Amino acid sequence: MLKKTVILMLLISYVSISQPTPAHAGFFLVNIINGIFKGSPKNTPAQPKPPNNQTVTLVKLGMQNSQVTTVQRYLIKAEYLTGKADGIFGYQTLQAVKLFQQEAGLLADGIVGVKTLSALKNFKGTRQQNNPVPRKPAYTPPKSSNDIPAHLYAIPMMVTGYTRYDPDCTDYTYRGTYLRRGLCAVDPDVIPLGTRLYVPGYGEALADDIGGAINGNHIDLAMDTRAEAFDWGRRHVTVYILPEK
Repeated sequence: MLKKTVILMLLISYVSISQPTPAHAGFFLVNIINGIFKGSPKNTPAQPKPPNNQTVTLVKLGMQNSQVTTVQRYLIKAEYLTGKADGIFGYQTLQAVKLFQQEAGLLADGIVGVKTLSALKNFKGTRQQNNPVPRKPAYTPPKSSNDIPAHLYAIPMMVTGYTRYDPDCTDYTYRGTYLRRGLCAVDPDVIPLGTRLYVPGYGEALADDIGGAINGNHIDLAMDTRAEAFDWGRRHVTVYILPEK
């Protein structure tokens, strides 16, 4: 350190004797020489560039711009998203991005970074749909025939009609439903309450009521007017038991 100082002073003396310089020039010269001996100041280390991975955010939930539109178009083309590319990164787009990331083996964070965007650009074809294996039903209803819907089985029945205006009838069924067309009274030992029926000439009916005169293979169809009940009269009809909805 002492050696450097001596050399520095000799240089300054030599310059001053050989050619006088203004004070500010001398100060400038001292700084230059001092920089030579001390060396250049250490360079500030450069900030590391963000890694080339998904943490580099391009588009994410809540953004609205053309980049979102581009991402949505890729997702629509790959059949991960439906509808139009509106440039709004909403929850539907978020779920589509997560699903794509999951199936592409990427971090499923819903953020479109460099890797996700690259995978979308390079994605070929469309998404493979995973169709669930249909469960075998407990029964196999036959195909519809004419106006008869698919049904479980058929029962020959004597079918009559009644209304809430009839003697000994109330405005409500046994299960508490306001009596109206589309309901019927049954013998629960033959047809359980809650069963859906199809009666040709009448349509569908729900077993919702019981009656003292309704025993065995006999049902009573609810009508809205007494005229309808009289017109129906008493018929022997094949009644079809329908599957539950």
